[in-house]
Amino acid sequence: MNSKKQSEKIYIEKIKLLEKYNKFYYQKQKPLVTDSAFDNLKQEILILESRYKYKNPNSPSVQVGFKPSKNFKKFKHRVKMLSLSNAFTKEDLINFQKKNINFLTLTKDYEFEYSVEPKIDGISASLNYKNGKLVKGLSRGDGEEGEDITANLKTIKDIPLRINHTDFPDEIDIRGEVFIENNDFKQIEKDFANPRNAASGSLRQKDPKKTELIPLKFIAYTFGFISEMKLKNQSDFLKNLYNWGFKISELNKTIRGIDNLVKYHSEVEKNRFSLNYDIDGIVYKVNDFNLQKRLGFMATAPRWAVAHKFSANYSITKIIDIDIQVGRTGALTPVAKVKPVNIGGVVVSNATLHNEDEIIRKDIRIGDTVKIERAGDVIPHVIAVDKKLRSLKSKKYIFPNKCPSCGSKTIKEYNSVTKKIDAVRRCSNEGFGCEKISIEKLKHFVSKDALNIEGLGKKVIEKFWDLKFIKFPNDIFNLNFKTISRLEGWGSQSAENLKNSINKSKKLKLDRFIYSLGIRHIGQENAKLISEFLGNYSNFIKLKDQKNIDDLSNIDGIGETQISSLKNFFKNKLNLKVVSSLNEILTFEKNVTKKTEGVFSNKILMFTGKLNNISRAEAKSIVENNGGKIVSNVSKKLDYLVAGEKPTSRKVKTANDLKVKILNQNDFEKISKLGQ
Repeated sequence: MNSKKQSEKIYIEKIKLLEKYNKFYYQKQKPLVTDSAFDNLKQEILILESRYKYKNPNSPSVQVGFKPSKNFKKFKHRVKMLSLSNAFTKEDLINFQKKNINFLTLTKDYEFEYSVEPKIDGISASLNYKNGKLVKGLSRGDGEEGEDITANLKTIKDIPLRINHTDFPDEIDIRGEVFIENNDFKQIEKDFANPRNAASGSLRQKDPKKTELIPLKFIAYTFGFISEMKLKNQSDFLKNLYNWGFKISELNKTIRGIDNLVKYHSEVEKNRFSLNYDIDGIVYKVNDFNLQKRLGFMATAPRWAVAHKFSANYSITKIIDIDIQVGRTGALTPVAKVKPVNIGGVVVSNATLHNEDEIIRKDIRIGDTVKIERAGDVIPHVIAVDKKLRSLKSKKYIFPNKCPSCGSKTIKEYNSVTKKIDAVRRCSNEGFGCEKISIEKLKHFVSKDALNIEGLGKKVIEKFWDLKFIKFPNDIFNLNFKTISRLEGWGSQSAENLKNSINKSKKLKLDRFIYSLGIRHIGQENAKLISEFLGNYSNFIKLKDQKNIDDLSNIDGIGETQISSLKNFFKNKLNLKVVSSLNEILTFEKNVTKKTEGVFSNKILMFTGKLNNISRAEAKSIVENNGGKIVSNVSKKLDYLVAGEKPTSRKVKTANDLKVKILNQNDFEKISKLGQ
């Protein structure tokens, strides 16, 4: 299997595992792994996304939490309850600050002032107050929509039901964490796995009287919607929370400088077990509200905050052997078979080695004693080799130059974006020419986030492949169900159910179809962006004309990597045949896109030249938050060309020829302020 495909396979498996953990965590209140393991799994997913430009709608980079339960009424949060980006090292914090400095075009030596707060291991809740009265309480849910748990929240003594302070806003969503102190948990631990589980289960009791029996606590730390903000920073807001009658953490501080953040983090981590409640890290928020507003939000997290997590679990074991897994995109991923070891309560026997370069860099050999980190998955990763314990019998691993599945040559591709050779080795037999790749593509095609065909699980796909029932995606729609009904383990009813599921899958949205094709670097989020831009299948198939693919560069989030990958996909004649055959079978639903209203609503803008005191990223964010769209080429469709210092003369000339309105930076900022 190709190295990249193997990586993508591992990535998808990690996403599915995370979904499973989320479901048990948020809906069933039965955590399957430790918080550290859960966080590490998320981190592994994000590392894979960064390295290979994967994107999946169920990724922690896209989604927050889990879908609300059907047991409670659901309401949309007026301001999304997003999760936080994670940091694990000082380097992560430096990069976090550097990105924000660049976004705001501040001097390189600028140091933010941070409001520092403990990350309490509890359940997030949002309390809506109108005219000082608590009227509604919601769980975080999936970040956009939460469960109405008002009655249960009202049983918590720390939550004021009415606030009479004159400076209290007319309407505000107070957000905080519901938790159980460790001393209190000892009284009820026979009924729950851990304090967080107890808090979650208690909040989701149908009978509030049962919730009242549990000694829940609430610490407030931020706000969502607010009718009027008179304060200038987060630390002052925390003081107000205290004055209004809310409990706040005694660990709250205001700190400036990365070194001081790291020092405080170390102090708290050393003493964390002396606290009467569980924390799993420290949260750093840019203190200034004006800077927070300018920084804004990414898809699932604010730019202005980060959670600095505490250390993960480690263990020492020995590498017995190294296997190669071939993934959907052809990536060859080495996996170490290790002597089974218990890490954080979970026995593991496999550890991912990521790629050939990683094996060489760490000098990993068969027979080595290694330090591995439990990363929430059945496949943790190797941190380092203990060379002092290296045996004379240890063997260097020679990475295969031929695909273990089809025997094709394996290659390392040149990355035109990074200007470097990829770390991942791949099977050169692209498309459906390699057995392992083909099988993984078919599994992906029928998966939940693609065509979502129930009854066609991984094992069924493998069986149907072995029986030569399917080879290409379109074969799925031509299965002989009478033959299937006679197979061992099947019957007429199960065959009929599969038939109905397949027929149901024939009608779908374009983005799911694009995602189902398993194109490298085109995950769910990118598929959605492309779908919204193109609008219909007709425009999608036009991408076979390579020139049309370049138009996708106008999409925010679609870069050279994705463009190159799409070009390679449409160069393959077999891929074109598969796409065309599916078009004759499938029916595509119309795209319905939500439009953001603002001063740039339905306007298309382009920037050229240098902007002063504002980065391109921030300018782009301003346009999009006000309903506009950014493109990279001048055309008749362009409404405004924003010309900064030293603009590209060709672009200015073309805009003048096409009678496109040209704005200078002052013009742009004046219009932008109208939307504030």
